Amino acid sequence: MIKVSVIGAGTMGSGIAQIAATKGHEVCLYDNFNGAIENAQEKLHKILDRLIDKEKISKEEKNNILSRINFTKDINNIKGSGLVIEAIIEDIVIKQKTFKKIEELLDKECIIASNTSSLSIASIASACQKAERVIGIHFFNPAPLMPLVEIIPAVQTNNKILEKAKKIILDWNKVTVIAKDTPGFIVNRVARPFYGEALRIYEEGIADFATIDWSMKELGGFRMGPFELMDYIGNDINYTVTETVFTAFYYDSRYKPSFTQKRMVEAGYLGKKSGIGYYDYSKNLPKANKDRVLGKKILWRVLSMLINEAADALFLNIASKEHIDLAMTKGVNYPKGLLFWADEIGINNVLNELVRLQEVYGEDRYRPSPLLKRMVAENKTFY
Repeated sequence: MIKVSVIGAGTMGSGIAQIAATKGHEVCLYDNFNGAIENAQEKLHKILDRLIDKEKISKEEKNNILSRINFTKDINNIKGSGLVIEAIIEDIVIKQKTFKKIEELLDKECIIASNTSSLSIASIASACQKAERVIGIHFFNPAPLMPLVEIIPAVQTNNKILEKAKKIILDWNKVTVIAKDTPGFIVNRVARPFYGEALRIYEEGIADFATIDWSMKELGGFRMGPFELMDYIGNDINYTVTETVFTAFYYDSRYKPSFTQKRMVEAGYLGKKSGIGYYDYSKNLPKANKDRVLGKKILWRVLSMLINEAADALFLNIASKEHIDLAMTKGVNYPKGLLFWADEIGINNVLNELVRLQEVYGEDRYRPSPLLKRMVAENKTFY
């Protein structure tokens, strides 16, 4: 069994290390940031203790998992790895420097992967002498619990590396989807309207945060509403991903960030981790306006935009229709795959809503995907 090293001992890096160690790998968890390794060690002890309390693992299993992890501040300890996964800050320059540095310590056969959520794998790989062994392996937070992993080959990635990486992740009992190396890959691209259109609806004064969240949960079946979810993720993180995708798509208005969220970040209203975001968690949460007519209009607008984004991802060969739907149900817990959902409610109905929105607003933001137009014209369905 190969040795697995993880670069970065934050929440995501620690979670990936936990998975690999649980599956029996020798693991090296590296971070040289002040206090990061000690913090990761302490948190992992607590996580494993909670699993013992829930009778998911035994004390012996906890000790075995921890014994397999080398918590280290010495980068040289990654030597001998068969797989290295980078999980550091979302900064392309820092990632490139890190990849260049670690490649010098690794055998030629070692796979080097990035856990980036939206940055170019090709750009990261370009820092390496053997760019063909670099790949994206994107976990979702919390990594030990979320089943989905996006695997993203760069243009340089050797197909054997793709197959080896996929096999390792499948052996970890994760659900894998293959995505083209484009901004946001599948999930962070397709999910943008869930946040962006909800923010737009709020900014227009149509409904408040609680009412929009209620509409999406109660009428749409989503596990969390968009504002609830942004507060859970962290407004700083969510805003940064939106900005990254917007910039990477040459400022396409479909991905335009919101001033509302920008002001939240500037004010330090980051969500649950700061105690206040769209909601103030020190107080009773506000009640929604449970007007079902209003709620359905909100749901229909956001859902149409989500389906349009999923259809466009398929149109541009970002992933297969099955992987797009699987990514959204397993990566962000959507109640249904968006393309399946489109068939269910009628692709023509989705197209009509998008045409209506584009006429009302006169914005390219609402342009329907050519694929939706073609499918309606040919009377086809996705499945």
